[in-house]
Amino acid sequence: MRIAQYTLDNPVILAPMAGITDRPFRQLCRKYGAALAVSEMLSSNPEVWATEKSKNRMDHENETGIRSVQIAGSDPKLMAAAARENVSRGAQIIDINMGCPAKKVNKKLAGSALMKEPDLVKAILESVVDAVDVPVTLKTRTGWDPEHRNGLIIAEIAEQAGIQALAIHGRTRQCMYKGFAEYDTIKAIKQHINIPVIANGDITSAKKAQQVLEYTQADAIMIGRGAQGKPWIFQEIAHYLATGEILPEPDNGAIANDLLGHVAQLHEFYGEVKGYRIARKHVGWYLKEQPNTQEFRKNFNTIEDASLQLKVLEDFFHALN
Repeated sequence: MRIAQYTLDNPVILAPMAGITDRPFRQLCRKYGAALAVSEMLSSNPEVWATEKSKNRMDHENETGIRSVQIAGSDPKLMAAAARENVSRGAQIIDINMGCPAKKVNKKLAGSALMKEPDLVKAILESVVDAVDVPVTLKTRTGWDPEHRNGLIIAEIAEQAGIQALAIHGRTRQCMYKGFAEYDTIKAIKQHINIPVIANGDITSAKKAQQVLEYTQADAIMIGRGAQGKPWIFQEIAHYLATGEILPEPDNGAIANDLLGHVAQLHEFYGEVKGYRIARKHVGWYLKEQPNTQEFRKNFNTIEDASLQLKVLEDFFHALN
């Protein structure tokens, strides 16, 4: 699959997830074969760019792979300015968020709320595409609610505006993350437009990835929640799509190495205090499939020391061997 001048190594992409797809997590997913790892959502409001949160989200120092940065907002001029700012900071692809269902985003008429305003969508897309000389991509949902699945209309606007690839989550904004993703809308959009289409939603295994690709005829699939605590899912999917073989799950030693390395990188990236707090959710995701870990995870979340976090995790995995 190609996004303008960029050729992806495989059709498996890490979805942007606020509070999750920071640089340490993107790099870990890249290590395991994610062909593209999209950054956390960045506000188009320049007043927040100097905050610690925004600075972390704009940090691409020594990052490998194609740097795709997602921006969010509802003002075409501010979105254009945000695109230019992030290109100046190293972004090689600008992704526009029109898929986030969060209330705090939607109340500002951003994220998936924009799907109710096709004229504004057109203005934003054209403004951003005209503002930068890098490819611009778009992430949407299938519509605002199940009675108003206008994803096809938005897709047509996107193609005409010069968007280079379109990722679609198989739910409406009203659905949030409830129920099951549907792929009929994604299939219809793929049949109707000529730019690359990326299918997203409930893809948590290699076999499911193949099924979604075959059904929708999408050019690639995008993994979000399925990668939480399981960054090796990209390797599993890419290998299965290429060979038809299911890779074995990593053993406890491999999981320990990934988890300890990831936690240490979070401590370094955010500083110890914020780092150990952010590490808690990742540790919970890694260990949720391990038997009898509920009490351990509960106790782990009370630790307020970065070094102790690492020691406790080392002891936990040592006891498994």
